[in-house]
Amino acid sequence: MRTADFDFHLPPESIAERPAEKRDSSRLLVLGRDGSREHRHFSDLPAYLNAGDILILNNSRVLPARIIATKPTGGKIEITLVSRLSDRSWTALTRERYSGILSAGDRFSIELVDGKTVNFSSSNEMTEIINTHGLMPLPPYIRRKPDRNDRERYQTVYAEVEGSIAAPTAGLHFTDELMNKLRERSVLVRMITLHVGTGTFRPVKAEMVIDHRMDEEKFEMDASLMSEMREASERGNRVITVGTTTTRTLEGYLAGKCSIYSSNGRIRGATDIFIHEGHRFRAADALLTNFHLPRSTPLMLAAAFAGRKNLLNAYNEAISMGYRFFSYGDAMLLL
Repeated sequence: MRTADFDFHLPPESIAERPAEKRDSSRLLVLGRDGSREHRHFSDLPAYLNAGDILILNNSRVLPARIIATKPTGGKIEITLVSRLSDRSWTALTRERYSGILSAGDRFSIELVDGKTVNFSSSNEMTEIINTHGLMPLPPYIRRKPDRNDRERYQTVYAEVEGSIAAPTAGLHFTDELMNKLRERSVLVRMITLHVGTGTFRPVKAEMVIDHRMDEEKFEMDASLMSEMREASERGNRVITVGTTTTRTLEGYLAGKCSIYSSNGRIRGATDIFIHEGHRFRAADALLTNFHLPRSTPLMLAAAFAGRKNLLNAYNEAISMGYRFFSYGDAMLLL
């Protein structure tokens, strides 16, 4: 497949700049692999899940990883922390290769090296700077500054393990009430952790899809999850993965496309699996996801599950019906 085969026209007004007033009031497009489509709301999700099904979510928590620092000359530089190197150093993304001491707020200083590494004075000071002065790292297609509301809404209600620089956005639609309804229906809710890094969103620049390479992302999950998934399959139940990060974790593990080690009942590792058309899904029987960017790897994963033409036809219908796209947008359930 060519990367251009995953392009589509999206009017700018279709991009959600802010979240829905209530998380589960988002719309839900239910797409069957036979091409059938239903238009519902996310609060209707329990109607599609049965007792004994396993719903698997990513409980990674987003860091307020964007820091606006000041140069000695007074100029501003925007820094996005990407991955932790030590108890006081991070790799970073910036728009210039600056090296020097910067002010972070009124009381703190940080060192930026070649626009790629940030050094803090101590781990305690690093934590205080991030928590006090850090902004939520909203994606660039949201053309506004992060505000106080984003601290809550660009985070799932079940987020627990801090480490992502972007939200696992399919989970943003869940509320505590909806989670309780699912458990009341005897749906088994389970968590994995994959910290979302730059690799998930790195543009596909290769002409042919197969030539793209993903960056590794770290994950962790209970070792018992694999046996629970097998048992669900044996009794005729389904595994529903929430988001492309959750899907990549489980598919990467079952396909042997990851480095792993186990200890104390936990599986830890990293995966660079790139799921595109031709992939045989071993974990996901259904996929809950958002509407993705053209030419993106999450779009290609969803197309591998639902069929490219089927998915893009649904996207075109969603656009015509005023669905909201991307991180703060609406959701799809692929059956």
